[in-house]
Amino acid sequence: MPKFAVIAPWAVTALAGIGGVALLVAVAVAGPDADASGSAAERGRWGLASPSASVIPVETGAPENTTVYPFESLSQIDVWSVQPALPVDDDPFGALTGELAQPLAAAPIFADPTGEPIGYLPREAPYGGTVVPVIVHDTHWVKVLLAGRQGVPPEGNAGQAVGWLRVADVEITRAASYVEVHLAAHTIDIVSATGIERVASDFAGGKPSTPTPVGRTFVMLTKVEPAFAYTQGHPLVYLGVQSPAMAGFDGGEVAVTAFHYYRERSGATSFGCIYLDGPATDRLAQLAAGTPVIIHP
Repeated sequence: MPKFAVIAPWAVTALAGIGGVALLVAVAVAGPDADASGSAAERGRWGLASPSASVIPVETGAPENTTVYPFESLSQIDVWSVQPALPVDDDPFGALTGELAQPLAAAPIFADPTGEPIGYLPREAPYGGTVVPVIVHDTHWVKVLLAGRQGVPPEGNAGQAVGWLRVADVEITRAASYVEVHLAAHTIDIVSATGIERVASDFAGGKPSTPTPVGRTFVMLTKVEPAFAYTQGHPLVYLGVQSPAMAGFDGGEVAVTAFHYYRERSGATSFGCIYLDGPATDRLAQLAAGTPVIIHP
């Protein structure tokens, strides 16, 4: 089984199983906050102002594609993938539609709706990443955030991957909330159509040499790792973006970002992580797979 290394500030353990450049976040649960990031206008921008409303597809001119592709000739796109043809998000703070997409079965992934598939997304995968936020909803296509990387640091671009799926290949649902992280203000909020829940008012983020990635991403997988003593039994909430500075860690093949517990939770001390206390970690672990996460500088 490949390694999925989790990075702690004091040491690293590369283990069989899932880990990553953990975004460990220190959080104190508080009541709703009337912060501007959770205003009605902002909730509308992220597609949450009216959860029951239908999204009107945009017209990009991309034609319908009904070709049946042999999946044995395609690679699965997941957290382990390094695919040079995989596009990187070119609008990291752009709006979302408020929708989530999950393949009905295996769905081909396209870098461009007019091209040929570059891989496929299964309906289920051991390390998650198959419920993904929609950033563009065309008549026949959806553009989504994806796990995986275009390249490996320091030479390659490890930014948030994106791709196109055919509407006919996916099940589309509505996101109930999204997470808003402000690195400079040291706050984390869960924002829904009804308001804001402040879950962090301080946390530890990435060091200048190993910064926390910024932009829009999503909850890829939530998992308890009993072997990771530093999490003290709390779950890790893995995100769909990896370190912009590291290819992997301590023999691990990936450098995944995650929210999780750590005892020291203030300052720029992590390898890209956000360090949280137990209640905050547990609260974020309740979020559904695919929940959008927006990390602001």
